Amino acid sequence: MERIGLIAGNGKFPLLVLDSARALGYEVVVIAIKEEASPEVEDHGAASVHWLSLGELSKLIETFQREGVRRAIMAGQVRHKQIFSAIRPDWRLAKLLLSLTTRNTDSLLGAVAKVLAGEGITLENSTWLLEPLLVKSGVLTRRAPTEQERKNIDYGHSVARELARHDIGQTVVIADAACVAVEAMEGTDATIERAGQIMGSLEGDASTLSRDLTVVKIAKPEQDMRFDVPVIGVKTIEVMQAAGASCLALEAGKCLLLDGEKILAAANAAGIAVVADAGS
Repeated sequence: MERIGLIAGNGKFPLLVLDSARALGYEVVVIAIKEEASPEVEDHGAASVHWLSLGELSKLIETFQREGVRRAIMAGQVRHKQIFSAIRPDWRLAKLLLSLTTRNTDSLLGAVAKVLAGEGITLENSTWLLEPLLVKSGVLTRRAPTEQERKNIDYGHSVARELARHDIGQTVVIADAACVAVEAMEGTDATIERAGQIMGSLEGDASTLSRDLTVVKIAKPEQDMRFDVPVIGVKTIEVMQAAGASCLALEAGKCLLLDGEKILAAANAAGIAVVADAGS
């Protein structure tokens, strides 16, 4: 059996990749990021699990080479603020960081991918083993977006595309065609929570904005599917409900729905419309 590597961040995404790889007959060597990965990764039948800190790039390479890994997948979020505040880089990562002209996700992970390739380890698309989980085009819930929500989606797409082009974030939150919050280093769920707090702070009857929020999450214009792929889980729907968001717009074929049936059941129960449109 071929051995493949899995660099595991947080959430359920790495566990799904691990299960899918094993079902397809691969042996999986896991590099679990200490600051992010769930202990549950130990319980999914990996050939071996190695816990490394974010900054230990040399150890990661040495471990894969020792284990005979020539192809690897990066799955699960590594929070941006962790990358730039919580790591103690080894000499190899420190050298890489100093070489970057911009310190965004694409630059950093793209540079890591080049280092891995130089050591004989190819980084595959993170969706390689999970193609069926990529969101399909159309209205995914019982309720379709309202006319106002559609206007919010159209406006949100135009804003999100510009943000994503600069690798600032992939999510915007809109109310009445006004941008309430944009994603930066904090992540999607924290952005939605902040939007809810902003709306809650508006003066009751004096507010001219609808309290219903529309969340728009897209891929980058030149999305590198090896890393930082948009992912939605049940928690996102729960956060939306708490924040007063009534609609979620995604980009078909470029966003992973983890536990898709549970996500849509939760959305239906909350009266949230979920729709996926083809990217433009």
